[in-house]
Amino acid sequence: MVVVRPARIEDVGQLLALTHRETFGLTSLPREERILRKRVRESLHSFQLEVESPGGELYVFVMEDMETGTVIGTSSVVSKVGGFQPFYTYKIETSVHECPSLGIRKEIPILRLVREFSGPSEIGGLLLDPAHRKHGNGRLLSLFRFLFMSQYPERFEPIVIAEMRGVLDSQGNSPFWEAVGRHFFDMDYPTADLLSALDKRFIADLMPTCPIYVPLLPPEAQEVIGKVHEQTIPALKMLEEEGFRFVDMVDIFEAGPVVSCPLDRIRIVQETRVAVVSSIEKVSPEVVPFHIVAASKEEFRACKGTARMNGQGGVVIDENVARALSVQAGDQVRFAPLRPSRKEKEQP
Repeated sequence: MVVVRPARIEDVGQLLALTHRETFGLTSLPREERILRKRVRESLHSFQLEVESPGGELYVFVMEDMETGTVIGTSSVVSKVGGFQPFYTYKIETSVHECPSLGIRKEIPILRLVREFSGPSEIGGLLLDPAHRKHGNGRLLSLFRFLFMSQYPERFEPIVIAEMRGVLDSQGNSPFWEAVGRHFFDMDYPTADLLSALDKRFIADLMPTCPIYVPLLPPEAQEVIGKVHEQTIPALKMLEEEGFRFVDMVDIFEAGPVVSCPLDRIRIVQETRVAVVSSIEKVSPEVVPFHIVAASKEEFRACKGTARMNGQGGVVIDENVARALSVQAGDQVRFAPLRPSRKEKEQP
């Protein structure tokens, strides 16, 4: 049984070990204990705040194997991008060049740098131990965040985005970065990616502000604009099932796509129900489909398990769910189907 809960300072060592088990470049988490400790401290402070509107708070969660006490995954939410450190992206636009006398009209794709000072909420920082990428753990680790956001809507913006990891080679190098960023930053992609996790002010100092004409880039750089790394394809498909769509914006370093969806239109948020636990039983998942179930008592916790309405407004949950969430009959839980129904998945 696994449970997702807020990260604690004592988790930092295991988080660091987790980053070293991932292919370099496929996680936004830095492989430095000092930075990870700073992120967790910031998250702990965010949870303690009385928030009336989002102000850029960071919430970091971990997935724990309850049998061993081992941290096997992590993911996070930023309540609002921008603010003191702007959020940078490239917007894909079209520049029209026309000469009527010659009968020539050209539509040229360009990348325009966007600096967002008051942006949407962002999900990110997802990392799961390769040995535990099964049994719906990855889906739980990603989607539970939307139950958390629906539990505390005042803490988040109405729009949610996700920056998907772009195309990198086996050494973590980016074709797009080599064609664009390296000329201005004079460093390799992994170094720039790490620095951006520490302080984004260097981007304003070095990033060119003029539009980039895509046809002038090398073919290998053009080909990866808006594309995801092959290992990120499942994560992108999952978010698309939830309602996220590409919004013609890409990461400034490796040109991975930015996807977006209104919070209240995310599939799992629309299907979320809140009810009081009427009873705790042993229920087979063959009878009741798996749900993500969450409770917020001393801390917000979520897990995967069975939950069904009893016909009288209460919910029946599995005994393993009750143990993972530390809830009992009479407590309130929030729950939603782990996966979209077949009918919904078949819709265009």
